[in-house]
Amino acid sequence: MKRGIQCVLAFAALGLASPALAQVGGAVTEYRTFFGMDPRTTVWMIAQIHLLFGAFVLGVPIFAVLMEYIGYRTGDRRFDHLAQDFTRLLSAAFATTAALGGLLTFALISLYPRFMTFFTEVFHETFYIYAGLFFVETIALYSYYYSWDRLQKRKRAHLWLGVLLNVAGVAILLISNSWAAYMMSPAGVEQGTQQFTGSSWEAVWNPLSFPFLLHRLLGNVLFGGLVAAMYAAVKFLNARSGAERAHYDWMGYMGNFVAVSTMIFLPFAGYYLGREIYSTSPVMGNNMMGGSFSWMFIIQAFLVGMIFILVNYYLWLGMGRIPGAERYQRYIKYITVSVFVGFAVWLTPHNLPLSGEEQQLIGGNFHPTLKWLGLMPAKNAVINLIILATFSSFLLYRRSNRKGPVAFSEQGAMGRIALTIAGLVGGGMVLSYAMTIFSLDPASLDLAAERAAVFLPVAVLLLVQVAMIVVALSLTLANRGWLGQAILIGWTFLHSVVILGVYGFVVMTSANPFLRQVAVAQWLSLLSCLLIVTVIDVFLYRKAESVGELRWGQMPARSQYVLIALAVFATENMAVMGYIRSGLRENWHIYGVLEDTSPWAFTPTEAYAMSVISVTVLLFLGMMGLMFWLAGLGQKERSPVETEAASIENA
Repeated sequence: MKRGIQCVLAFAALGLASPALAQVGGAVTEYRTFFGMDPRTTVWMIAQIHLLFGAFVLGVPIFAVLMEYIGYRTGDRRFDHLAQDFTRLLSAAFATTAALGGLLTFALISLYPRFMTFFTEVFHETFYIYAGLFFVETIALYSYYYSWDRLQKRKRAHLWLGVLLNVAGVAILLISNSWAAYMMSPAGVEQGTQQFTGSSWEAVWNPLSFPFLLHRLLGNVLFGGLVAAMYAAVKFLNARSGAERAHYDWMGYMGNFVAVSTMIFLPFAGYYLGREIYSTSPVMGNNMMGGSFSWMFIIQAFLVGMIFILVNYYLWLGMGRIPGAERYQRYIKYITVSVFVGFAVWLTPHNLPLSGEEQQLIGGNFHPTLKWLGLMPAKNAVINLIILATFSSFLLYRRSNRKGPVAFSEQGAMGRIALTIAGLVGGGMVLSYAMTIFSLDPASLDLAAERAAVFLPVAVLLLVQVAMIVVALSLTLANRGWLGQAILIGWTFLHSVVILGVYGFVVMTSANPFLRQVAVAQWLSLLSCLLIVTVIDVFLYRKAESVGELRWGQMPARSQYVLIALAVFATENMAVMGYIRSGLRENWHIYGVLEDTSPWAFTPTEAYAMSVISVTVLLFLGMMGLMFWLAGLGQKERSPVETEAASIENA
């Protein structure tokens, strides 16, 4: 078993008494087939479908509670109805997720009894905690949904139910994530043996637990938002009235908004996870980006690039419903060029599968020019470019309906407090990392002492980033916030995309281990820019006069197909990344501890892997279609959607 094992439900505790774990003839049975079929592919597909449902079940409650809280604070009933609509999707999906979890557990126990014997020895205590959390989550979910109308006058109590639901969900994610992470970075095992001598806490909090948790938590919120937006798109396309279209247009926009807000930060978490995998095992790290899984990363890069392109396209289409957006249409062509140039570089591989004749034509295994675009410095630079371009699209979208910025001095104490906090957080993390680089010992990276000179330019550039943050904040306080935004965005582009993008190649040739620190410097600078520019923008346009009412529902049908495509690409991307993460172990159940000695212990071809992934995605989407249909059966029992949709004026 080496593919797709990401989550094992606590029902495994019941399996301890199962004959599947019993010794037969004095030895534990190692492997069984699934009615004569490959057990690895069987577990792979079950686990992946279960994980996709689990991601939806975790992501949607976070989104729903956030929407309900906004509605409670603003008094806008639209947000409350939106949260209830999304929660309705969970009832059938939650039961399906639990059923798939039970199926996965039985498959693991019966098909891989030796592995489960070892796994149970390490994690048996967490199974009971997981089961308890699962009961808490179940009670909280159905209490949250069915008490919605009853607790309308006690919103705080209802919101606390939602908080309990999300706390239980994140705790479940932490435990199940630790199981998957342990298989890649085992802890508490006596070296050279299969003897577990550590504690359950040591196993749960293994080296990759937190990177996995952060990456998956953000990914689940993004995924939940896009699947919910897909639901809204399907309802929009089948709507029979303008009021219904207006409602589902707004619903799809909000789902996409949450997804985009999360997606901008997801590459940072992905890089952090990849960096920790390299640190845990250079062998896995090299296989991930430059070995047997490198071409799967090209597929992943295509999917990520398409998600960014479609997100921008949806925002541009959405500007058509906004009076005043025509002022910003001329900027779209520049953003389009930036996104597509970044996408092209993002997709370019370092080496190509060439014939002997083709190699002779270009003079070797690598293209003399394009080979540089396939290296990490180029990738790190263009992903920052794509994120900045997407962020620019979002800024144009949210400004389209406003006549102009309002003086920051009119925002009161709240504006100054928010700006100060953003400056301290953004500037503080950049300054802290600059000090870290200044004090970095080259020996810690296996570099000679004289290589410390390579570190200096990166640290200095980070200090300049801090200075630019101070300039942007000062200009904002002086009622020149738009200028402060422009300076900070311009410098961040020059710094993180151009200067450090080029300097990365210098580092690669003279102090290659330091390249990881360069990437962190690039992304911290970008992250600080996004944070501070967003806070400034919120207050500049918070009290700005509206150009006119938004024309909800007046979107072309292709905009809804974009939302559907986004959900499909996100699903495919999650399945690809699930395969890569699990496949990096190659012929190990537990990396370096428990070897896979079955006939199926081989790395499949890209064609086979993508075939399995595609079938899995199609099965999941088909099941989600069924969930959408079930969720809509009881919708007519509520007051007509027209009553609610008629109140939609602005978002």
